[in-house]
Amino acid sequence: MAMKAYKALSIAGSDCGGGAGIQADLKTFQELGAYGMSVITAVTAQNTLGVQGVYPMEYAAISGQLDSIGEDLTPQAVKTGMLFSSEIIRLVADSVRQYEWKKLVIDPVMVAKGGSALLQQEAIQSLVKHLIPLALVTTPNIPEAELLTRMAIRTLSDREEAAKRIVQMGSRYAVIKGGHDASGHERIVDLVYDGERFTYMESKRIDTPHTHGTGCTYSAAVTAELAAGKPVEEAIATAKGFIQAAIEDQLGIGAGHGPTNHFAYRRRMRGSANARG
Repeated sequence: MAMKAYKALSIAGSDCGGGAGIQADLKTFQELGAYGMSVITAVTAQNTLGVQGVYPMEYAAISGQLDSIGEDLTPQAVKTGMLFSSEIIRLVADSVRQYEWKKLVIDPVMVAKGGSALLQQEAIQSLVKHLIPLALVTTPNIPEAELLTRMAIRTLSDREEAAKRIVQMGSRYAVIKGGHDASGHERIVDLVYDGERFTYMESKRIDTPHTHGTGCTYSAAVTAELAAGKPVEEAIATAKGFIQAAIEDQLGIGAGHGPTNHFAYRRRMRGSANARG
C-alpha cells in the first residue's frame, strides 16, 4: 500500500557547500517528511568563507524544469530562494499562475552571509511587482525587509510597519525574522503579520558564526509543513523550532560561517518520543 506523499518544491540556487540553497531545502523537506523536488536557477561556487562565483542557468533550462514539475509532479507547496534576475522572477511568477501553485513561500534571498549580492538590483522591484502578490508567506530578514520596503528598520515598530507594507504588496502573511537585530537583545523575536494581527515568536539568541543557510532552512521548513496541510502559523512555529535546533546543535563545519545542523530537530523529536515511551 502506497503511503501518502506530500510534495514540496524549491525554486532556488545550488550551494555546492551544502549549507544553503537547494541542498538545504531538500534536507529540510526530508527531515520534515515531505518529498522534495527542485528547480535550479543558478549554480554557485561557495563555501563557509564566501561566494566565489554565481552562474545563472539558461532561461530555457529553468523553464523546462518548471514545466516538468508542473505537468506531472504537482507540489502541495512551493518556495523560492535565489532567483537572481528580473527575467527569472517573471518566469517563475508565470509558472506559479499557470500551474496554480497556491501555497507559495518566498524567501527573498538577496545577499549571502559574506556580503555577496545574490539578486540583481533591478530584480528587487520585479520581486515586489510580480511574485510577492502571489505569495502565501514572505520571510525576509531585517536587511531584506529594508530593501523590499525601502525603509530603515531599527525598532519593533519599524518591523511592524515593514510587515504591513509587505502584506500590502499582496503577500497573505509576512514574517520579519529577527536574527539580524543589532540591539544586543538576548532573545530573537520573529514577527508574523496576517493582515490583521501581529504574532511574536521568541527564541534564545545563540552566539555562533555557524548560521549559513538559516533563511533557506527556515522557509523550507515552513514550506514542508504547508505541504502537509498544516495551518500557516503552526507551520511557522514548527519552522522556528526547526531552525533553533539546527543552530543550537552545531556541526562546526568549515573555517567561516558554517552550516546549520539539519538533523537536529528530528533527533530531538525522536529523543522526546523515546523519553515519553
